Amino acid sequence: MPFVRDAASNELAGRKLAVSFHVVGESGPMTWHAKALQSSYVTWPGAGAKGNEEGEGAFPFATAAWYFLDALDMRGERDAYAVVAFGDSITDGTASTINGDDRWPDVLHRRLRAAYGNRIAVVNAGIGGNQVVGPAVYPPPKPFPGGPSALSRLERDVLTLSGVRAVIWLEGINDFSHNGNATFEAVEKGMRDGVARMRARIPGVRVIGATAVSALGATNPAHGFKEQDDKRRQINEFIRTSGVFDGVADFDKVVTDRQNGAMRAEFVPDNTVGGPGDKLHPNRLGYMAMGAVIDLKLFAPAR
Repeated sequence: MPFVRDAASNELAGRKLAVSFHVVGESGPMTWHAKALQSSYVTWPGAGAKGNEEGEGAFPFATAAWYFLDALDMRGERDAYAVVAFGDSITDGTASTINGDDRWPDVLHRRLRAAYGNRIAVVNAGIGGNQVVGPAVYPPPKPFPGGPSALSRLERDVLTLSGVRAVIWLEGINDFSHNGNATFEAVEKGMRDGVARMRARIPGVRVIGATAVSALGATNPAHGFKEQDDKRRQINEFIRTSGVFDGVADFDKVVTDRQNGAMRAEFVPDNTVGGPGDKLHPNRLGYMAMGAVIDLKLFAPAR
């Protein structure tokens, strides 16, 4: 980009990139990321291209969603690479702080940058409500709110991205909810199949299994019951001990209260909208604890 005077300097480190576009005529159905948790700004309808405007007068409307844009690809140094955070709403960042960049992938990115410099990108591929194996079908006339299954979107959201060297996979809690009703065996098989596909397509990729955090007692009617928690404990034991994964991000260990099996009280209040929280999604403090527990040596640059 023309304003980058010195690629080695830190003057742009941590800055946010604004992508401006306009649609001529009717857009038709839009693809969107509903819960981006970042403020974007919109012109009046029919205003035309305003990407060169440096003032804010042309963009009077704010939105917390992203539209159309799927991913951002770029050329980097030969030793640059990406880590994909592949998951559901707890990766997407529900209950973190809007514009705060305090989801657990954000925390991990800052730690990696401090440890290894400006060579690692952390890609957030979280979709709220996503499942490993469900839904069975995802027809355009009746899309599932949580998006296509992780196994169905693996090609789009992991395998075709540039420079992927590692993947952290955090899912399963939605499969075991009333919306999913999947068996432990089905989710275990799905994870085994997904890991095998990643290794077949990305030679040398490191796949890190992340343990699911407790939803016990959640106020969300689809979550919080004992059968769900029993399955969650099973899948966590599989992630920790099966040998399928190259490493473990043990989020359950730091987020779950060992006394009652629910989320630790300090991680419950909702940072996004305030209020008491749902005992399903960690808040900013919880996400910081999750991002801090990940072993950075799992992502060390190759010698």
